[in-house]
Amino acid sequence: MNPNPAGGDDRSFLAVDAARAAILGALTPIAGRERVAVRAALGRVLAEDVIAPCNVPAHDNSAMDGYAVRAADLSADGESALAVVGTAFAGRPFSGMVGAGQAVRIMTGATIPQGADTIVVQEVARREHERVFIPIGQKKGQNLRRAGEDLAEGGVAIPAGKRCGPAELGLIASLGIAEVCVRRRLRVAVMSTGDEIASIGRPLGPGEVYDSNRYTLHGVLTRLGCELLDLGVVPDRPEALEEAFREAAQAADVIITSGGVSVGEADFIREMMNRMGEVAFWKLAIKPGRPMAFGRIGDAVLFGLPGNPVAVMVTFYQFVQDALLQLMGVAPLPAPERFPVRAAFSMRKQPGRVEYLRGRLQRSGEALAVAPAGAQGSGVLSSMSEADCFVVLPADCTAVREGDTVLVQPFHGIV
Repeated sequence: MNPNPAGGDDRSFLAVDAARAAILGALTPIAGRERVAVRAALGRVLAEDVIAPCNVPAHDNSAMDGYAVRAADLSADGESALAVVGTAFAGRPFSGMVGAGQAVRIMTGATIPQGADTIVVQEVARREHERVFIPIGQKKGQNLRRAGEDLAEGGVAIPAGKRCGPAELGLIASLGIAEVCVRRRLRVAVMSTGDEIASIGRPLGPGEVYDSNRYTLHGVLTRLGCELLDLGVVPDRPEALEEAFREAAQAADVIITSGGVSVGEADFIREMMNRMGEVAFWKLAIKPGRPMAFGRIGDAVLFGLPGNPVAVMVTFYQFVQDALLQLMGVAPLPAPERFPVRAAFSMRKQPGRVEYLRGRLQRSGEALAVAPAGAQGSGVLSSMSEADCFVVLPADCTAVREGDTVLVQPFHGIV
């Protein structure tokens, strides 16, 4: 957990991949589970496999509107004339048997009548009164959906570790299951630190800034389905901070702070974190978001994020979000989506750190291009609001010229 421990060489920079690996390698899913109704499972992580109690579909049925026939009755040399002896609807099957020279009008989803083995779509059939004419070219077994084709009885419908979305709710309901076993919600305590941080709803004093980070974190954590404990703004006083950390460690699985982890930012915070737990203070090879703390206070996992608003979001999405998903029991973790596009901008860059620009994708003819979304300072939160992706510039990059290929990480997969 501690590749660059506190008290180590502050001049060293921990690579993004190394930091991510260290964090994920130190975490295991929380204990605790509960049974919830299907509708309440949205966003929750399955603690057990969902087993199919029946075949889906339950019966052989028609994939199309048309006619249920016997392939043996169809001529290979010309039209086949068959007598229509009934109709099969979804939920109201045809009760008889399809005999030689017969056909049954059938609707999508209706059970295949006994004796029939082929569905001829209505668009190619020609109906005249009680007879239907079938053209050549039909194949035995066409347009059938077999029982268990989607899910076989006794099979794993959804594995444990899957986070339930709308499709999973529908799939569970299609099995007739009313409740599922999910992991309990992850409890996360959030606080901002610093005497300069002011709560919203009152005028700013000299040198103060409004606390945006707690509201950003409230949004991302609520979207993840976490149970939040908001400890507000904690002043830079040792006794106040120690009390807040002790309360958070007793009540939460995870503590997330913003501010107070840089060298020179009230060093007693670092000393106090080390005294209360096992905490590594890292200088990450990343921009924005270089300072970050990670470790434990008591049984709670601690993430000490930078104070700048954009740096909070970058470090959260690059490090914290997957860590929380792992604690929630999500397995496997979603692979980060990145793809190359053309740069619609030029810039110089200092080597040594991975840089996450806030970008906006735009279509250029048949291809996609990306341009920076507003000013790129680590305190300019409007750039995140205007952006729809990160532009990921590797550590060895020294410049980007318009027309170069760059990697983007779209927000729709993470934000």
